[in-house]
Amino acid sequence: QVQLVESGGGLVQPGGSLRLSCAASGSMFSFYDMAWYRQAPGKTRELVATITRRESTDYEDSVKGRFTISRDNSKNTVYLQMNSLKPEDTAVYYCRGIVAGRIYWGQGTQVTVSS
Repeated sequence: QVQLVESGGGLVQPGGSLRLSCAASGSMFSFYDMAWYRQAPGKTRELVATITRRESTDYEDSVKGRFTISRDNSKNTVYLQMNSLKPEDTAVYYCRGIVAGRIYWGQGTQVTVSS
């Protein structure tokens, strides 16, 4: 069973930055395709950014140029660097991993952008 644990969320002012981390258990992390999703109150969960096992990345349009997804396979960790944060970025952020056809989710971390 793979476990994903997110951290790094919190309260930040508009224009500020946060870096989220997602640590994975197990020894096959380098084979995982990883992603960050978010879910705002009253809305459906949406895909924010993806990074494949070959480190190809993609982003949802509203975060392009502001967010950066990366991974460190030596630490079994994927990151989401979030800059120029806006109130509409407020949500619970979830880490998702896919390996060998199985999907795993973290428990989520709250990001609140407010003055």
